[in-house]
Amino acid sequence: MQTVFSKLDFPCQASASALVACGDSLRILRAIKDKQVDLIFADPPYNLGKDFGNSSDSWENTTDYLTWCYEWIDESFRVLKDSGTFYIMNSTQNIPYIDVYLQKNYNVLARIVWYYDSSGVQSKKCFGSLYEPILMTNKHPKQSYTFNWQDIAVEAKTGAQRQLIDYRRTPPRLYNTAKVPGNVWEFPRVRYKMAEYENHPTQKPEKLLERIILTSSNPNDLVLDPFAGSFTTAAVALAQGRRALGIELNPEFYKIGLRRTNIMQEIDGEVLTKTKVRKTTNKSKADHTGWQLPR
Repeated sequence: MQTVFSKLDFPCQASASALVACGDSLRILRAIKDKQVDLIFADPPYNLGKDFGNSSDSWENTTDYLTWCYEWIDESFRVLKDSGTFYIMNSTQNIPYIDVYLQKNYNVLARIVWYYDSSGVQSKKCFGSLYEPILMTNKHPKQSYTFNWQDIAVEAKTGAQRQLIDYRRTPPRLYNTAKVPGNVWEFPRVRYKMAEYENHPTQKPEKLLERIILTSSNPNDLVLDPFAGSFTTAAVALAQGRRALGIELNPEFYKIGLRRTNIMQEIDGEVLTKTKVRKTTNKSKADHTGWQLPR
């Protein structure tokens, strides 16, 4: 795994199929050789003031934040193979600017909505957000890319459940029982009681990453996450027979990566065990006896 780098001047640990690096993402991206990666999933800080333990989610203004985004996006495309695919998540506020930048400089293949339900307190002054946008991109509109639709096909209710006949075909026959998912994906957010839960404020669900990895990579391909966080991307990539490269700034989240990739189970005398801490102190399971809808 170390061979993908031109230099290794940052803390990292590796196995035969994974490398976990600790440090500034942009600096580490610049140390990767050209065209090494098959698939990139990037879920960066959104400039919303989230607590990642190191004040890494706050810029002076939107212009500075977007300038930084464009820098790491360019570096990501540099290390991406010509046939590779790049998925980018961001907030609804920022994604239009990133979308326009990608249209000007690269190619947007699809605009995906990750939809989730929310049982939390919602605003009473506007409509609460129940989704996050994802851009599926590649280098050029004429460039081929991996799309394993058979591996992520879902049930087509028209054919599988209703068993309707398609009379447009000759001879007429039943509609297909499976289809490619549309661009609205419904996966629940990661909750405290879920087995996959990690101590990270913006953890993404394994099923979301599984769909992306199965669709846009093949066994033994290299999957990069430049903002690894809870290292879900790396864990799912390895589970699906891919190789994984994760970059993370926070040393505590870096330790999660070492554990989830099975690179190390102990570092500097500390046993890397999973301990769960709630991300919120809200009591969502409080006693609601006598509760009524507000008038």
